Amino acid sequence: MPKRTMTDEHREALSVGRARGRAVRNYLEALETHRPKRGRRRTPETMRARITEIDNEMGAATPMQRLHLAQEKMNLEAKIEAAETTDDISALEDEFVNVASAYGEANGISYAAWRAVGVPVAVLKRAGVSRSA
Repeated sequence: MPKRTMTDEHREALSVGRARGRAVRNYLEALETHRPKRGRRRTPETMRARITEIDNEMGAATPMQRLHLAQEKMNLEAKIEAAETTDDISALEDEFVNVASAYGEANGISYAAWRAVGVPVAVLKRAGVSRSA
């Protein structure tokens, strides 16, 4: 049986498909990360105030309480860092807009499916994805 080789066109098509998939994945992950949570929103200032309270409580706490307070403090510090780190979602959105229509067409993704995972209507419109898709 002769050895089969990929054509340059096939390699290029695979590369384009991977790039489109990566753009879609990155945008959807950024949407998920920035999705508003239920309840009262915690600001970095309120989290810093709680860290100060934790530091004050540490002295009088039992070893078990100190353990939980230490973990709470680490969690708050991580949340502060995440809140102050801004992902450039607009750049990811632009990449998504450039590939969403072709990606959806190639993979049978409907308008309703895009909406179900939280892609805003305005973004789909910019991408050229219509309700009839």
